[in-house]
Amino acid sequence: MTDQVLVASNRGPVSYALGDDGSLTAKRGGGGLVSGLSALGPDAGTWVCAALGDGDREAARRAGPRLDPAETGGQAVRMIDIPPVTFDAAYNGIANSVLWFVHHLLYQTPFEPVFDADFEARWSDYGAYNAAFAEALAEEAAPGAAVLVQDYHLSLVPGLLRARRPDLRVGHFSHTPWAPPELFRVLPDAVAREVLLGILGADRAAFLTRRWARAFADCCADLLGAEVTEDSVTHGGRTTRLGVHGLGADADFLRERAFREDVDERLAALREQVGDRKTVVRVDRTELSKNIVRGLLAYRRLLTDRPQWRGRVVHVAFAYPSRQDLAVYRAYTAEVSRVADEINAAFGADGWTPVVLHVKDDFARSLAAYRMADVALVNPIRDGMNLVAKEVPVVSERGCALVLSREAGAAAELGEDALLVNPYDIAGTAEALHVALSMDPDERSERTKRLAAAATALPPSAWFVSQVEALRDR
Repeated sequence: MTDQVLVASNRGPVSYALGDDGSLTAKRGGGGLVSGLSALGPDAGTWVCAALGDGDREAARRAGPRLDPAETGGQAVRMIDIPPVTFDAAYNGIANSVLWFVHHLLYQTPFEPVFDADFEARWSDYGAYNAAFAEALAEEAAPGAAVLVQDYHLSLVPGLLRARRPDLRVGHFSHTPWAPPELFRVLPDAVAREVLLGILGADRAAFLTRRWARAFADCCADLLGAEVTEDSVTHGGRTTRLGVHGLGADADFLRERAFREDVDERLAALREQVGDRKTVVRVDRTELSKNIVRGLLAYRRLLTDRPQWRGRVVHVAFAYPSRQDLAVYRAYTAEVSRVADEINAAFGADGWTPVVLHVKDDFARSLAAYRMADVALVNPIRDGMNLVAKEVPVVSERGCALVLSREAGAAAELGEDALLVNPYDIAGTAEALHVALSMDPDERSERTKRLAAAATALPPSAWFVSQVEALRDR
């Protein structure tokens, strides 16, 4: 038995840019996995990830099995150089265009999906991509090591790794929602079974909320005939325990980062744009599930039905481009801009711009918006958790009313002090915005305090360590 911990994820803790002269520049990332693995100590963990671009692939070729620790912050990292065609088919063709769509209920079912020969070829590549991870983990792991496999990109890895290394303690964590059986059955039967059996290769399958864990168990019962309880799935003579770890916001990091000079500068610029008006703030990637267009339509309905807010409120909307290599995402990004322009053309007057839309990613500006928000609008169609809903209350300066989709995982923890909405209901969301904007300042302040406390109950490092401890206690 060993204390070694391995993490497997599509994206690793470092990325590389390839210069024209062949030089490589490393850029280290952050996030819950980085801080969590670091909390275990410098010698405890190894991270296995995929090379995502030309720079990463060149770094992986030059480094061999392990990257230079001087470029990874001392972290042991194995970056897998998966052939670009295989990677693209697995990542874009299956993970982001099929599994993501199933779990987030994004398909327009009269037209899609179509599971034809092209899909079968992409699914074969997805299997090869997962097998490359399983092989690398099997080579890296000491006897009895703990392996934490992350997310829908790697749903087959636990089963493949179990076949290679039955001595390992394997956990899988799903950062997405999980589709209920009637929607998970959109997948071809053989593929649906393969996904479930892949995750059931783990000793422990964990989720962001109890709701998503139940949905997974229901799919196992429905498609596999598995025996399920509140906290386990038994199939084929093996039992996989279920766990829930609700990822929280990193309060210490946010409160320090949100008051640096660059954030102060952006806050001053935003306040000059907005004036003394109230603000409805949203910060999202232009991901289809984030429901940005309906959020804009709800804001337009607010201005239509409640004309007293005209000239008195500004919707500060940050919609940062996402997955622009997929045509449907490019079209959605364009629609966000079109609707925002339409609202400004219809209602803007006398120095008042109803919607201030930014599409260039800027973390400091996002934090500035968090600080100034009177209302935060977080209305996803479906979301595993949604950290924006948790981050805004932590750094809000004057207290912030939260209008939150009941389909976000965060609703399970924040629902008592948020204003919950049906994400498809334009009129209902508009009314919730009116209630939020009209909220008494003292009530808003008290709600914000409770929201911040709930939002930071399990910060990223504790979230990660809790999974490791649960896996070791199998």
